[in-house]
Amino acid sequence: MKKTVSLFAGAVLSLGLMTGAQAATLKMAYDADPVSLDPHEQLSGGTLQLSHMTFDPLVRWDRKLGFEARLAEKWERVDPLTMRFHLRKGVKFHSGNDFTAKDVAFTFERLRESPDFKGVFAPFSGIKVVDDYTIELKTAEPFPLVLNNVTYLFPMDSKFYSGKDENGEDKAKLIKHGNSFASRNMSGTGPFTVSYREQGVRVEFERNSGYWDTKSPGNVDKIVLTPIKEAPTRVAALLSGDVDFIAPVPPTDHERIQGNKKVDLVTMGGTRIITFQMNQNRVEAFKDARVRQAVAYAINQQGIVKKIMKGFATPAAQMSPWGYLGHNAALKPRFDLAKAKQLMKEAGYEKGFSITMMAPNNRYVNDEKIAQAAAAMLAKINIKVDLKTMPKAQYWGEFDARAADMMMIGWHADTEDSNNFFEFLTACPDAEKGLGQYNSGNYCNPKADALMVQANTETSPKKRAALMQEIEQILYDDAAFIPLHWQNLAWAAAKNVEIEPVLNVMDFPYLGDLVIKK
Repeated sequence: MKKTVSLFAGAVLSLGLMTGAQAATLKMAYDADPVSLDPHEQLSGGTLQLSHMTFDPLVRWDRKLGFEARLAEKWERVDPLTMRFHLRKGVKFHSGNDFTAKDVAFTFERLRESPDFKGVFAPFSGIKVVDDYTIELKTAEPFPLVLNNVTYLFPMDSKFYSGKDENGEDKAKLIKHGNSFASRNMSGTGPFTVSYREQGVRVEFERNSGYWDTKSPGNVDKIVLTPIKEAPTRVAALLSGDVDFIAPVPPTDHERIQGNKKVDLVTMGGTRIITFQMNQNRVEAFKDARVRQAVAYAINQQGIVKKIMKGFATPAAQMSPWGYLGHNAALKPRFDLAKAKQLMKEAGYEKGFSITMMAPNNRYVNDEKIAQAAAAMLAKINIKVDLKTMPKAQYWGEFDARAADMMMIGWHADTEDSNNFFEFLTACPDAEKGLGQYNSGNYCNPKADALMVQANTETSPKKRAALMQEIEQILYDDAAFIPLHWQNLAWAAAKNVEIEPVLNVMDFPYLGDLVIKK
């Protein structure tokens, strides 16, 4: 069913307000469209990409992984437990409401109630509104990652999300995979509004005519996003001129794009780890570390990278990529089929067993092919896999329900810190604290968690590195999960679309700054 999104009352849309010399339309194709308009419903790359288009964070990462002022103009540490932020004045939401400290406080409290985001904000003890344009974030203990974590804080329009919707429900209500007001409507401060949305078919964005960042070089007044799951079809749409910008670009098509004079390919090394998790609550055998280790030894990461990813990825043995404090250089991929069979025999599972496996088919590069390869590899140690793949819009509901014995999950630490991996993917699941929110394996190691908590209050980078490297060693020895590879990034666009300046390793294109040459 077609759905026209009613975003706000009385707002003036920008289409046609730019001069003919400036205005430009971007036709883009991603492998999937956003599953919701609620920025707090799901902590995922797609949600954060949408947030950077339609909202603004207090601060955001720059291309050198420094911090760039956005809705917070400046900040200073008041004491070891308090960081003060001075907010930008004169900013309006899409609804026309003024942006103030009240909106930051509203958003902060909502984030602390979000199942996906509460873990990010767990180190904070509270927020204080000093005046209309000054807030203070407080932590219970010294916390070294305040700025890292507030890159997740995209202020919402507290007036717009107050009151009841047409169904008598609270407009601020947060429902995962539900039909809430916030999942269908939005009012942010960002460079674009959503003017039309038909789930799985098309999303249209229009320039926010009252956008505060008048220094932005961006000249795109309209964006039409078409989700195209099949990579060859997505590439063909770019080469034919039907779209101007695509992501991701599969490794198999890099040469094809590079050989076309009408388009450009941009690649970067990536830090998103692709993994499988083994559900210990569903499969008794997965409670045995020897069986988990056998699975780890049976998976050929180098083979997957070489044959499926065409070398456009880095085989992994841990979560932390090179350059992160937690990266443990001693850990290497451990494919050894004979060792895997030996461990299965020692654990009493020489004859194997059957499991179910789920993976998305349009979220990560070659995700379906990777899952098929992993299933074939596990068959060699007599683990029979019943594999099911599905679009990410359906997959995340199944993932949250822990609906299979092994499930694929990719993760980029948006705080650019190793502890983010542990908090979401391997911490003992704790819904109240928001820990282990994406730990579908129900893995739990109290020692690793204690080190994770200690690292969160350690201000010495050297000591933090030692703590997190020890965690990686524990997870490796325990085969807590199956690491596959760090996924590299690739985008492609028509020659006149200057995408490189707005791209970054976080894979959050800052499309508000995009320039299309005439």
